[in-house]
Amino acid sequence: MTFTTWAAFAASSAILLVIPGPTILLVVSYAIGSGLRAALPAAIGVALGDLTAMTLSLLGLGALLAASATLFTVLKWCGAAYLVWLGIKLWRAGSRFQAAPRSGAPALRMVAHSWLVTTLNPKSLTFFVAFLPQFLDPRGDLLTQMVVFEATFVALAFLNALGYALAASRARGFFASPSRVRLMNRVGGSLLIGAGFTAARSTP
Repeated sequence: MTFTTWAAFAASSAILLVIPGPTILLVVSYAIGSGLRAALPAAIGVALGDLTAMTLSLLGLGALLAASATLFTVLKWCGAAYLVWLGIKLWRAGSRFQAAPRSGAPALRMVAHSWLVTTLNPKSLTFFVAFLPQFLDPRGDLLTQMVVFEATFVALAFLNALGYALAASRARGFFASPSRVRLMNRVGGSLLIGAGFTAARSTP
């Protein structure tokens, strides 16, 4: 693997990651509700989710999902249902910050939610199967290449989520008004529900 190949992979990954999806919506929600202390747990959850998805893809689950319509359907409905559930929770939150910690270990809860939203997406698994081979050199050591690419993508995913979380935490003052919080919850909830229905309609 040459530096040029790695740089092309890193640039392509960064472009794909910067486009906000359901995971970023959840990260932003947590950051607005809990401030800076939510940034790191949410970003860690995203990184762990991408690490899980990439590892499963490299182990062959992504290829299996692409070949098995039944397995793909089961997983996509699990992911879609979870997104819709989160969206409904945001809608029902009204003027409260749904992401605000209530008890116990809020950091662990944020990590778990971010991890689930990122992992329970069959598109991620099949995407990595289609995306990674474009940069692999069959003449080189495949394991080494995969480890480098996986570490690169996970690091970029972490930094991307952390950047969104830090930016959102700085905007907390804008949401001091209950009406703005209600609007944010409804817009975010609607987007999550929409993402869930979109995931449910996806095909292998």
